[in-house]
Amino acid sequence: MELTAKQLATILHGTVEGDPEAVVKSFAKIEHGRPGQLSFYANPKYEQYVYTSKASVLLVNNDFQPREKVTPTMVRVENSYTAVAELLKYVADQRKTNKRHRGRCHVAWSARLGSRVYVGDFAWIGPKCKVGDNTKIYENVYVGEGTRIGKDCVIYPGVRIYPGMVIGDRVILHANCVIGSDGFGNAPQPDGSWQKIEHLGNVVIGNDVEIGANTTVDRAEMESTVIADGVKIDNLCQIAHNVQIGENTAIAAECGIAGSAVIGKNCILAGQVGVVGHIKIADNTTVCAKSAVIGNVRKSGEVLFGIPAIDQKTYLKAYAKFKQAAQE
Repeated sequence: MELTAKQLATILHGTVEGDPEAVVKSFAKIEHGRPGQLSFYANPKYEQYVYTSKASVLLVNNDFQPREKVTPTMVRVENSYTAVAELLKYVADQRKTNKRHRGRCHVAWSARLGSRVYVGDFAWIGPKCKVGDNTKIYENVYVGEGTRIGKDCVIYPGVRIYPGMVIGDRVILHANCVIGSDGFGNAPQPDGSWQKIEHLGNVVIGNDVEIGANTTVDRAEMESTVIADGVKIDNLCQIAHNVQIGENTAIAAECGIAGSAVIGKNCILAGQVGVVGHIKIADNTTVCAKSAVIGNVRKSGEVLFGIPAIDQKTYLKAYAKFKQAAQE
């Protein structure tokens, strides 16, 4: 990346205050900015760094009024936080390739690839697969028979997609995630052993979903495990068989959701949250880090905390009493 302040202003629909030819080649936090770098100021807590930053260009809001001298060239935009997100996307898009698949990959003769699909070395795309336009399938990816992948997707190295999965448009699957492995289904036998329950369903992933590295989404026993449009799942999460996750729900790292749980729309599960199976969580629920949800959450918009998870305010009041008792 190499952009002038003038070019940045054009891309972000902003205005330049300072040297329009100031050049940036990389990004940095405002407290770490150096010559040749771009930083941004959005949070008032960081205003002190505006006046000490050595970055070449600083993105600021239109209404920002400096109280001291600012050394970097400022590019004023409507919302600097949104603008830097747009700029990161712009740079990422510029780096993407439009290569056709290489000779050292396997694409079954019955697979159908759209236009401008990239397939990296040693990737394997099985029979009767369909891959949409502009999708990138990187090195060492396995795509099982009959899987459908939409357009503008990015499948990073080492991803394993079992046969028969359905993946929407603009989906991002990070390295080594697994889509469609068997769920943990075993029937206890009279002699104390376990009999495996075969899983014949699949996973259906909607549009604009992002799934982090080393996360596993299990296939359903009979129907579908469903990840709805706009869901964001972090690294190292476990989504069990028959789970349903509603639109635009965000799930942070190391969460585990047990089989047949139904998570509503626009929920937030913070890091290391556990959810037991066969329960429902209402829309707009927030579950704080390290909490465990063991029963239905029927009221929309609740904030839960603790093991087992209860109303956050109630938990904090109880915690204050626990702490007081421990000190006596």
